[in-house]
Order: sequence, then structure tokens, then C-alpha cells
Amino acid sequence: MWSAIVFTVLVLIALLSIPLSLTYQFSWRQRLRGEASLQWLFGLVRVRLAPTRKPAANSRRAGGAGGPTPKPARSKLDPLAALRQKAFRRRMLRFARQFWCAFRKRDLHLRIRIGLGDPADTGRIWALFGPLAGLLANVEGASIELQAEFADAVFEVDSGGRVSVIPLQLFGLLLGLLLSPPFWRGMRGMRRTA
Repeated sequence: MWSAIVFTVLVLIALLSIPLSLTYQFSWRQRLRGEASLQWLFGLVRVRLAPTRKPAANSRRAGGAGGPTPKPARSKLDPLAALRQKAFRRRMLRFARQFWCAFRKRDLHLRIRIGLGDPADTGRIWALFGPLAGLLANVEGASIELQAEFADAVFEVDSGGRVSVIPLQLFGLLLGLLLSPPFWRGMRGMRRTA
């Protein structure tokens, strides 16, 4: 019995050690266009991903009483309480950096063009996003471009590239995050202040 369990675990580890690749091309210019494909097992398994169409929303649910349905009570969380903790911030930044580095990126690009039609409003938005554009232009492994359009009202996004990752590596990063005390202290701090 133990040998079957050990064999199953070893096979699962071997399968999770095989890279998973996503190749995509995506653009938004008045409507969404895009295509993507997942490859696994060195290209032997390929899945083409198509954008999903939204189903038409019905105004009434079938068999409903017609009155408003009560929403379940949600516990209030304060994410800022966790972000105030220096150890939590450092741990989350380290996780984000490791997560970004775990992905092998090829020809990855993102271009966003934003304009509000009024140069003054666009200037206000750009005051927030302009410094971010400078930081994102230096991101290693990707070409990220934010552009302001002061003459017209426009929102355009173009992105594409190939990203591959080893699932076992992501599992290890998530496990490391879930086992870290600063993460759980931050989670407790969010709930305590609610």
C-alpha cells in the first residue's frame, strides 16, 4: 500500500515538474479580440482558449418570488491593517518578486493608451500614472508601455507574448507564503480591526 502511495506522489511530482506554456495575443479597441493557447508536456498537449461570450442576463430568476434576495452577511476585512505591518509588506513583496521571476517570459509586451477627451482630465490621470509608466518601462522580462492621449477619448490595450512556468515551482512559492508567520499575522490583523 505504501509503495502505491509513494509511486503516485512521485508521478504527481514528475507531472507538475513539466513546464506549462501560455501563448496569447489580446487587444481591446472598442471591443475585445484575442486568442490564446496552452501547451503542456512539451507541446504534446495543446488547448486553444477562446474568449467566452456573456449570456444574456435575465431580469427575473426562474421560480423566484420577485422580491429582492437577501445578501449573505459578509465579514468586513481591512487590508490596510495588514499593509501597515512591515513584516507582512516585506513578505508580500518578496512573494510578488519570486512569483514574477518564476515565469519565463518571451516577447511579452503590454501597451495601454488612455485619453479622456479633455486634456485637463487626461493630465490629472497622467499625474498618477506617469510615474508608474516610468517604473514599468524598466520591468525586466517585459515591454510595458503606458501612453496618454490628450486629444481624443480613447482606451486601447494591446498585449501578447509567451509565458511558461513550472507548476511545482508555483506550488512551492504558495506553500512558502502560507507557512510564513508574517502572512498569518497580517491576516489576523485584517480580521481583528473589522
